[in-house]
Amino acid sequence: MAYIEIDHRGLEPQEPVVRTLDALARLEGGDELTVLLDDEPLLLYPELERRGYDWKVEHRDGFLALRIREEGADE
Repeated sequence: MAYIEIDHRGLEPQEPVVRTLDALARLEGGDELTVLLDDEPLLLYPELERRGYDWKVEHRDGFLALRIREEGADE
């Protein structure tokens, strides 16, 4: 199991969504992806749900950290 963090702060709209979905496609079972973002990725949430991912948003100092993992994966 790997914990991967990628920084998508400062990107143009839609680019964080595209890059996040691309990164998720490369994960192996049990991996967890944390994405750092400037804004809430509202368009990403329905796609994560459709693809079977759980996620949690953490509000940090001036940005968001979105933790994503396969649905039902152990914490």
